[in-house]
Amino acid sequence: MGKIPVRVKAVVYSLSPYQQKVMSGLWKDLPSKIHHKISENWISALLLVGPVVGTYSLFETFKTEISTLKN
Repeated sequence: MGKIPVRVKAVVYSLSPYQQKVMSGLWKDLPSKIHHKISENWISALLLVGPVVGTYSLFETFKTEISTLKN
């Protein structure tokens, strides 16, 4: 079987050095976006932060109890 040469076009995408507003959409209305993310995910954040705070407070309680027992 013979090989048939096929022309392949190469497409190169690049940003223009004169285009300065490439990422302006990320910063537009940022406080509203942050508030929306927090209000949507407050249960997940609470379930993440709750055990961490609980563990830290338990550790601090035991640390103070041990220091009072040593004195």
